[in-house]
Amino acid sequence: MKRSRPELIGQVLGQYLAEEGLLTPLNQYRVVEAWPRIAGPAAAAQTTEAYVQGQSLCLHIVSPALRHTLTLQRSALVRRLNEAVGAQVIVDIRFV
Repeated sequence: MKRSRPELIGQVLGQYLAEEGLLTPLNQYRVVEAWPRIAGPAAAAQTTEAYVQGQSLCLHIVSPALRHTLTLQRSALVRRLNEAVGAQVIVDIRFV
């Protein structure tokens, strides 16, 4: 297929990922990977499991005190994680 004008590789790749249904899983992976950076090293060290289910980031936090602190910061963490990814990926954080 011949293109009439050059396109940025990032745009072409983004279109391909969206067409193939791979953009959402990629963004979910990015949210999980961004968790230690956004939450900080102390929270990351206490997190034994992190995954996205639906539009929720599910976290297993070992320390009950830290879990409570993170619960109070939930909306700010959701906002910062979505900003880090550059898309609205999650709407909630659940502690399991």
